[in-house]
Amino acid sequence: MTEKLAEKRPRIEAVDALRGFAVMAIVLVHNLEHFIFPVYPENPPGWLDSLDQGVFASVFALFAGKAYAIFALLFGFTFYIQSDNRKRRGGDFGYRFLWRLVLLAGFATLNAAFFPAGDVLLLFVVVGIVLFLTRNWSDKALLVAAIVFLLQPVEWYHYVAGLINPAHRLPDLHVSEMYAEVAEYTKGGNFWDFLLCNVTLGQKASLLWAVNAGRFFQTAGLFLLGFYIGRKQFFVLSADNSRFWTAVLIVSAVAFAPLYALKELAMGGGETVSQTVGTVFDMWQKLAFTGVLVASFLLLYRNDRFSAAVTGLRFYGRMSLTNYISQSVIGALIYFPFALYLAPYCGYTVSLLIGILVFFLQVKFSRWWLSTHRQGPLETIWHKWTWMGAK
Repeated sequence: MTEKLAEKRPRIEAVDALRGFAVMAIVLVHNLEHFIFPVYPENPPGWLDSLDQGVFASVFALFAGKAYAIFALLFGFTFYIQSDNRKRRGGDFGYRFLWRLVLLAGFATLNAAFFPAGDVLLLFVVVGIVLFLTRNWSDKALLVAAIVFLLQPVEWYHYVAGLINPAHRLPDLHVSEMYAEVAEYTKGGNFWDFLLCNVTLGQKASLLWAVNAGRFFQTAGLFLLGFYIGRKQFFVLSADNSRFWTAVLIVSAVAFAPLYALKELAMGGGETVSQTVGTVFDMWQKLAFTGVLVASFLLLYRNDRFSAAVTGLRFYGRMSLTNYISQSVIGALIYFPFALYLAPYCGYTVSLLIGILVFFLQVKFSRWWLSTHRQGPLETIWHKWTWMGAK
């Protein structure tokens, strides 16, 4: 038993740290975006404007779309852990997981209240049903399904339909109009109107944007891929898995450049091509870069100096739900008109520094909280309510 526990611990630490890395990246990106509130200083000095543009380009190239992908991947992995633990006790986690998704919808509403234009957690609730439906599938079936989802068949359908019929257009879901209305409520500065609009129109806009952006299929593919990785124990820090992640790193790095070039080419190919093939290649190049980030992180984590240097991410990752939602509340208080309204004074560089400060404060709080508690505040609620009434 002691040997099994010793073998399990590094794997858990690596995953917690990786999750913490993803949430950290999300915090930085959200701060640069002013939490989907695009109000920035007007006419900044030339040197500061150049610095801001460099900061924006660097942070988005490194993290935008990739942090979300890691978050989704680890959601599927967490499902595997919980499902496997329940199975070892002779039970089925499936229906308990559905209840867990209902609870997550509540957390999604809480987060969206402070995050204009919706939030990804509600998307996770909707797409999470695919994990329930596939929980008893074979490893091969899971992998095939993940690949099919990640291939983005709907986008390819619209592209082919456009070739056959030049008049074919993607459905207009009026997302831009919804975002504009949400922005007006945010600018209005009335706190209660802000909350109500966010949890209604904002959530609707977010889900419809995800439809146009191919996020439903991408999220399903990443969930299943994380589930598959869990079954194959690829997150265990072993020599065999190091070779696996080295291969992932090489393949992802080699694939990134041509996929990025194809994305740039497709984005300049007209409205239908850019919205279909362009969306596909954009997701693929981000997925390739995500592979580089994940593989690099896990390979480096085997090094004692690196794992010690990023030890704060383990605590941060163990409280990912608490930190994810609290950063939205903090961001709203910093940037929005009903509170401090610092958005007009914070360019990308200042916003990044604020994001870094928020991250370090959250890490400090996480370490303090976990010194006396097994889980974060929201994680404790989610866990207790998930298993209430269970024997």
